[in-house]
Amino acid sequence: MREQPLKEVTQLIHAIKVGLVEGSYSITNKTLDIFKYIIMSKSWQNADALMQIVRAQCKILQAALPQETVTSNIARRILKLTREEFDLLHAKGQHFADDSQASLSLHKLVTQTSESNVSVDYSVPQQGLREALLDHLQEVETELETSSENICVQAEEHIHSSEIILTLGHSRSVESFLKRAIKKRQFLTIIVAECAPACRGHNLAASLAGEKNVEIVVIPDAAIFAMMSRVNKVIIGTHSVLANGGLRAACGAYTVALAAKHYSVPVIVLAPMYKLSPLHLCEQDAFNMVGCAEDVIPYDSIPAREAKVYSPMFDYVPPELVTLFISNTGGHAPSYVYRLLTELYHPEDLEI
Repeated sequence: MREQPLKEVTQLIHAIKVGLVEGSYSITNKTLDIFKYIIMSKSWQNADALMQIVRAQCKILQAALPQETVTSNIARRILKLTREEFDLLHAKGQHFADDSQASLSLHKLVTQTSESNVSVDYSVPQQGLREALLDHLQEVETELETSSENICVQAEEHIHSSEIILTLGHSRSVESFLKRAIKKRQFLTIIVAECAPACRGHNLAASLAGEKNVEIVVIPDAAIFAMMSRVNKVIIGTHSVLANGGLRAACGAYTVALAAKHYSVPVIVLAPMYKLSPLHLCEQDAFNMVGCAEDVIPYDSIPAREAKVYSPMFDYVPPELVTLFISNTGGHAPSYVYRLLTELYHPEDLEI
């Protein structure tokens, strides 16, 4: 029998589709609230039943919002927490708790897929599981709340006085990061590519314009390559980080990354841990979204009669064009994303 969506799930899907909930952080928070509600009030008696409910609701969110990978990411974290807490309580019951909280060795990480909990029966009721999960969810909520601040405090390590920084569009993470750098450094020049056709770069420029000791320059996307030779660093946000270290970022990010590679300019990507997704780039159609083309070419114009116009929302940026990821846990190279995914998600939950 097919699982029916919870009322809270349908409300979240509707709110995202009509624009009442925007941004990865807000969507992640709302999704976490739903799973917390499931753990608190849903009638489940064991870990296996809980994981089936979480998977079913996650599949509904995936089907309705295929581009919002953060909903699946938070579900995978819930599933891993459930497994870990069940194993811990089970081990305590058998007086083996001393080894249960030890960090995974390299051998365990390598053999985890083949040996992972083959003999564990998650359908056995485990007393204290609900309370332990709620305690861990509180830690996840705290991590989400502090993720932006933990990224911002690293601004001083990466941005220095009198540097010229280029960014693209408007990302809340980048905005906070740059504001922190402006306060700590004597003078900065920030070049903002407008990210047409939405031109969200103007919003970022207006937000930074009130700061002291900074020069803001807004450029059209066509001028990115011409300006890149003067730039010291590129700092951008991203919608999600894929399993190979590549990005699903705002349209125009690939142009910026290619220009930066040509002039050997480092590309720094701000990505909190909840944006790390174990997915790979498969089909471009499933990967991307097409926005309204009215801003590109008016519908009632003569050229529009003969043209077929697409306005993609995202760009894929391959990992070789990214220098460094800055997350709330520190700086990481793109090649390290595989290890981070191993720490965040269980191998059995990569495919929900």
